[in-house]
Amino acid sequence: MSKGAKYIKLIEWSEEDECFVGSCPELFYGGCHGDNEREVFNELCQIVEETVMLYHQDTKLLPSPLSGREFVNTLQKVA
Repeated sequence: MSKGAKYIKLIEWSEEDECFVGSCPELFYGGCHGDNEREVFNELCQIVEETVMLYHQDTKLLPSPLSGREFVNTLQKVA
């Protein structure tokens, strides 16, 4: 399993932009967009892997990945 696989990836429809938008809340928001949900997900996975690689190249510590439970608890604090 790659290090990027541990991060949550969200694909959602944007009424405003009329397209799917992909993001990874722990690393970035609004990372990619497009008309095809699967293609946006594939591109998002690639961007996450590239972001993880850049963190390592810059010797920066990666943010801790949120598990499903941690992610839900975090969202509940915001709501």
